[in-house]
Amino acid sequence: MLLLLLLQVSASCLWLGHGEVVTSFESSCPQFFFRETPPNEALEPESPAWICQRYNNQYYFATLYDRNRRIPVYSAYLYQPGPGKRPKTWLVEPQLMGPIYPKTMEREYTLLNHFSVSLEQLSKSQAILQDYKNLTGLNRGHLNPSSHHSNPNSRTATFTLTNIVPQDEKLNGGAWNNYEQQTMIRSTKGCNTTYVIVGAVPGNNYIARGRVNKPSHIWSSACCEVDTNHRKAWAVIAENDKNKVQLLTLGELEDVLTHLYGRDQVSLFDSSCPRE
Repeated sequence: MLLLLLLQVSASCLWLGHGEVVTSFESSCPQFFFRETPPNEALEPESPAWICQRYNNQYYFATLYDRNRRIPVYSAYLYQPGPGKRPKTWLVEPQLMGPIYPKTMEREYTLLNHFSVSLEQLSKSQAILQDYKNLTGLNRGHLNPSSHHSNPNSRTATFTLTNIVPQDEKLNGGAWNNYEQQTMIRSTKGCNTTYVIVGAVPGNNYIARGRVNKPSHIWSSACCEVDTNHRKAWAVIAENDKNKVQLLTLGELEDVLTHLYGRDQVSLFDSSCPRE
């Protein structure tokens, strides 16, 4: 046991500065944000975790995670859709338990059987598979969907429990799916690079005996670079108990989120991304 712990600490030291749970996105994985500018602090929860989502030693997107509510605040990624199979294996983030654990997402089974981690220990740091079993009227709703990625590794990376929320099943399979699969294709025509941030507003209800928050709203925003001098943006929001998506400007979404959070003015992208 002591030897295993020493090996884990040694591995952690070798990757120092490249960890998955980081102190800021600007210094660790800024490439997922337009002009390397993450959203401002207006969305930050009381107990945040900044995760550069690593799979097979490569970063694929960034997630701000709410440790207390056990849901992501938002996930940020580059829109690069392509054909491929939907992954089936769900992963978790070992580093949420502490820096001695692997800095790449792993299966629950791997942690429990090869790193002497107990399910209770894992469940204190994040949502686990058991939390999402026997859902009624809800799905495991991705913020960053696998279909917006073009290769097997990037698709698999989206299947971490830190990238999903309890989402209304009709919304997830209906209007929200239409936005992800159809509206995004139309909206990104002519775009060279599209930066996307998808988030969830915490609600008053929970699943899994109060462990995992059910968001009141799901939202998505995008900033697209047409060329070096031209950009366009769009956004949507949906109440998490209705099968309806509302199309907004980026500025309108930021104002709605500012009202819902009741804090400072929300800013999702660098100021050069159009708000109108």
